[in-house]
Amino acid sequence: MAKKNIIVGLDIGTATVRAVIAEASKDGGAPRVIGVGTAPSVGIRRGIVVQPEEVAKAINVALSAAEHMAGVPAEQVTASVSGTELFSLLAQGVVAVGKSDGEVTEEDLERLIEETEMRTVLSPNKEILHVVPQSYRLDDESNIKDPVGLRGVRLEVSALVIGTASNHLKNLTRSLELAGIGSYHFMAEPLASAEAVLSPKQKELGVVVVNLGASTTTLSVFEDGDLLHLAVLPMGGVHVTNDIAIGLRTSIDVAEAIKREYGHALPHEVNKKEEIDLGDFDSQETDTVSRHHIAEVIEARLEEILHYVNLELKGINREALLPAGVVLTGGGALVPGLVELAKKKLRLPAQIGYPKPLGGILDQVDGPSFATIVGLLFLSLEETATKKNRLQNTGKIFEAMPDQMKDGFHKMERWFKRFLP
Repeated sequence: MAKKNIIVGLDIGTATVRAVIAEASKDGGAPRVIGVGTAPSVGIRRGIVVQPEEVAKAINVALSAAEHMAGVPAEQVTASVSGTELFSLLAQGVVAVGKSDGEVTEEDLERLIEETEMRTVLSPNKEILHVVPQSYRLDDESNIKDPVGLRGVRLEVSALVIGTASNHLKNLTRSLELAGIGSYHFMAEPLASAEAVLSPKQKELGVVVVNLGASTTTLSVFEDGDLLHLAVLPMGGVHVTNDIAIGLRTSIDVAEAIKREYGHALPHEVNKKEEIDLGDFDSQETDTVSRHHIAEVIEARLEEILHYVNLELKGINREALLPAGVVLTGGGALVPGLVELAKKKLRLPAQIGYPKPLGGILDQVDGPSFATIVGLLFLSLEETATKKNRLQNTGKIFEAMPDQMKDGFHKMERWFKRFLP
């Protein structure tokens, strides 16, 4: 019986930890979801792990539920990295083309990415997660999207470097290890969200994905098919809830329930005479409040978030200049009226971003709040395919070697292993 190709996504958010186990399709189609688990987050503040032991417990609960449903263990996990410490910056790298005939190969691109990473100067407490190429230059020819197969001498890249705080990554790593996860790799949350909800056409035209999370809002901007910008804002759905709690002088739990059931981002679309009895949410409450007033509170905070999104677009000269508009995703994207508010404030087309369709248990992962974890599955699948192709290419090269060269290769391999952990 052939072994199943299992992929696992783990979205570690401020409010919720989500785990999804999926089986990769043999014919290259969409993964089939076979297990889903969620757990309330504890020990995370604004996306940053502050209590690794508590986070590990939440991860265990979510993964155990997904494993129980799937009937298979989560052996290798792709985990999201988010939080206010996430950053991006522009970087350049240059290498000489390796082959004597000047043909650019995949190995040249790998060396170029490594060189770019080494040349990028960061403060001591920062660490690189990804180097995302934007365009290449080969000798005098610039703006090349894929230089493989072209011929030249000097290969350069302009890239966006994405990183986070070293301490956050260490605490996140410790949480995974305490949860018993032995094999894992990290993926920046904005990249995963974008992968789940965007089409190649949207990325080509120019688009911004705005993921409204619990305590942060992330945005990623694409143009000409490339990642142009990434940013994290320290505001999210929790701040809307807090505003309601303060405005109504009620508890956080009551404020959250009111937001979910009666929330609206456009006060003018709400009847001013409509009243909400707080006693329906808490027997100790006796007051009634105006739904119109609640909408005003929600609108004020969402306008602030959109204002800062617009400032990010203005900073990269893309204010009101993205033809594919804004795609809203995350749990906070479902507030009624938010799409119209975003159109007004950002002067762009706007829509809710739903994850690309998967197979299997569809109803469990089809909402905007699952965008990040669906993106993790797709990116994990893509990375697995890339590694497989590299191994196949290496195998072909190895089989073509003369026997004496193979013996020498094995000797070198044994020698290197002496120095590996």
